[in-house]
Amino acid sequence: MKKLLVFPFLVVAMIVGCTSQKTVTTAAATGTSQDTIRIANDEIEYEITIFDPGFNGWFNAHAKPRGYYSQQYLEARNRDWVIGWNMRASNPSRWGRLIEFPIDYSATTDYGYEVNYMLYYYLTYFQIVNNIQLGTLRPHP
Repeated sequence: MKKLLVFPFLVVAMIVGCTSQKTVTTAAATGTSQDTIRIANDEIEYEITIFDPGFNGWFNAHAKPRGYYSQQYLEARNRDWVIGWNMRASNPSRWGRLIEFPIDYSATTDYGYEVNYMLYYYLTYFQIVNNIQLGTLRPHP
């Protein structure tokens, strides 16, 4: 299982290789606990966990239903925004310490719909709440 972790205002996003252990929740399930969202799918090898106060409420109020956007649409925005995210993470003297850790997101990896969907909405939320633009594509919920 590979994991993508997202923390508030200092996102630690790592894709970590694990053993072939598949003790995760059912496909497309979300678990929330104190504004922690965990998305996992038995059929893919990646998961995303988001720790950010306020994201869950914002997500519930603004997210379009699953399937509204294609996976290709989500991937294109995620690639664009992750580049901007990582640029800010690598140069805190220029951009400040709002983003401290890079996201390890590969354009050649199929993370599946759920991971891309949640990463898209977290990056959208982050840009809107912090009034910044991470890439060339403007965020909209």
